[in-house]
Amino acid sequence: MSDGIFITLEGIEGAGKSTNLSYIKDFLDQAGREAVMTREPGGTALGERIRALLLDTPGIEIPADTEVLLMFAARAEHLDQIVRPALARGKIVVCDRFTDATYAYQGGGRGVPYERIALLEEWVQGDLRPALTLLFDVPAEIGLQRAGHRSAPDRFERENHQFFERVRQAYLQAAAREPHRIRVIDATASPEQVKQRIRSILGEALVA
Repeated sequence: MSDGIFITLEGIEGAGKSTNLSYIKDFLDQAGREAVMTREPGGTALGERIRALLLDTPGIEIPADTEVLLMFAARAEHLDQIVRPALARGKIVVCDRFTDATYAYQGGGRGVPYERIALLEEWVQGDLRPALTLLFDVPAEIGLQRAGHRSAPDRFERENHQFFERVRQAYLQAAAREPHRIRVIDATASPEQVKQRIRSILGEALVA
C-alpha cells in the first residue's frame, strides 16, 4: 500500500472519538502528512445510505446477522472507493470505526460468533488491516452520560448499559490480544491529557 498508513479510531458512544478527529487532522497536517478523514459505516454516498438504515429504522427490527452483513456491504464500498485508493497514493487514512467495531458491537454486544465475522473480514478486506488503532476507553456509564447530552439517541445509543459494557470488554480483549496495534487511551482523563497521549502515539507511528 505504498507509504500510506491506515489508522482507525474505536470506542463506545461518548468515548471522544469524534471530538478528537479534528485535533488528529491538525496534528497530521502540522507533521506534513496529507490525511483523509472518513468514517464507518459511511464514507461514500452508498455507505451513508446504509448508515442511515442502521442508525434509524423506526418500526423495523434489524436481526444481528443482517446488521453484520450491512456493515460489511458498506465496508466493501468504502474500501474500494476511499481507503485503498488513498493508501495507494501514500496518504494517511483516519477512519472513525472499522472492523474492530463489528467484532465489539455485533460480536461482543449482539453475540454474533466471531468466526462468522472473520469470514466476512477475510472476504471483504483480504490482507488489509489497520496499522494503528486508537481505542478511546471509557466506562459504559460515563460514555452513555456524555452521549445523552448530544442529539436524540440513534438506534445503537438506545441500547442498555449491559450492551455497552459487553462492547467495551470486547474492545479491551482485542487490545490485550494486539497491544502493538491497538493503543488504549484513557478517555476519562482531561482533554489535554488525552491529546498528549494522541500526540505520543501518532508521533511514534510517523517515525516507525
